[in-house]
Amino acid sequence: MMSRSTDILLTAAAPAIWGSTYIVTTELLPAGYPLTVAILRALPAGLLLLAVVRQLPQGIWWARTFLLGALNFSFFWAMLFVSAYRLPGGVAATVGAIQPLIVLGLSRAVMGTAIRPLSVVAGLAGIGGVALLVLTPAAHLDPIGIAAGLAGAVSMAFGTVLSRHWQPPVPPLTFTAWQLTAGGLLLVPVALFFEPALPVPTAENLIGFLYLGVIGAALTYIVWFRGLARLDPATISPLGFLSPLVAVVLGWALLRQDLSLLQIAGMVVVLGSVWLSQWAQAQSAARISPRPASPAAARP
Repeated sequence: MMSRSTDILLTAAAPAIWGSTYIVTTELLPAGYPLTVAILRALPAGLLLLAVVRQLPQGIWWARTFLLGALNFSFFWAMLFVSAYRLPGGVAATVGAIQPLIVLGLSRAVMGTAIRPLSVVAGLAGIGGVALLVLTPAAHLDPIGIAAGLAGAVSMAFGTVLSRHWQPPVPPLTFTAWQLTAGGLLLVPVALFFEPALPVPTAENLIGFLYLGVIGAALTYIVWFRGLARLDPATISPLGFLSPLVAVVLGWALLRQDLSLLQIAGMVVVLGSVWLSQWAQAQSAARISPRPASPAAARP
């Protein structure tokens, strides 16, 4: 049995890898096809995993799978792209960083999870750290972009909490296959209506699609849903702060983008907020965990 710390570190790999999505999208994929790219990220990976697991949802899980596919993928990605197109990247990332605070409130409402004050402090610190990482003085606010960013954060927060609350009767691999397929299918009519046909892909495009589908979707979401099966949403959600941090580091390392002192300070704040949130949840878990029975009491 893996320890809680190992589970957290393994789950943190998912948002860290998601931080590479920006550089892969801008450097390897054709511009102007966000919904089509989202389909090609989700649907082929979902169908591939379905071919591996050979298991479809049963009963109520058909409806739950399509709802979670919409919350975690279709609606979330659509709102994410609207926000990204209408707002500077820094503003969009900062708006999305409110998600851990929304998860705290939803966990309380849906699952009765206590809200730790330190978790709220960590969430606010994380938003501040992301703002230092990605905001620029020239950033402007677009009401529709802000609304889309908030809607996306709420969608992913609901998907995170409900994925944990419902506890699927299948392993994370199967659960991921269901949701990726459902999310991709829901995006197909939207993309066909709003976007032109994708041009013939180049070798670079194919590499980008392969990376986003296999690594950025299939592998990372298996790890993410595995974490949700073992840890509470309030523990998992703050790990999302690692995405903008990794994105900034990759931009500096691979694209030679400038890295200011404020951004370095933002990195420190983000890492501190992630650590504080994990410490607060660990203290809470320690308080409510029952004491193990003594050997004498355990004997029949």
